[in-house]
Amino acid sequence: MDITIHSSFLPHNDAEAALAFYRDTLGFEVRNDVGYNGLRWLTVGPVGQPAVNIVLAPPGADPGTTDEERRTIEEMMAKGTYASVLLATTDLDATFEKVQAGGTEIVQEPTEQPYGVRDCALRDPSGNMVRIQELR
Repeated sequence: MDITIHSSFLPHNDAEAALAFYRDTLGFEVRNDVGYNGLRWLTVGPVGQPAVNIVLAPPGADPGTTDEERRTIEEMMAKGTYASVLLATTDLDATFEKVQAGGTEIVQEPTEQPYGVRDCALRDPSGNMVRIQELR
């Protein structure tokens, strides 16, 4: 089989803040911006990698999600424990400087991890954990 990951979903609770972070701070391009019933889905991805997408979606937008489940999702997002994404770059220090200068909430500065990678951690405006690993 020839299977690839095309899109992955992260929740957002403020479309404009999510757009500013992923587009302006990380430099991703906006591939889609769709609204429906007062909700908004944004598809973003790294420039030059059209097959790699992150869909920023309203939390609990699935019609099968109960009100209690939506509240739980929102509580976990607020604590930063609901969703995460791992990104990679060849220049972690320069990338970290750019996200730090953008006022991003920093969780961990660039660190050599005991499991063999060097990375940093931050939160996007919705509380999602974003780890950025240095490619070697």
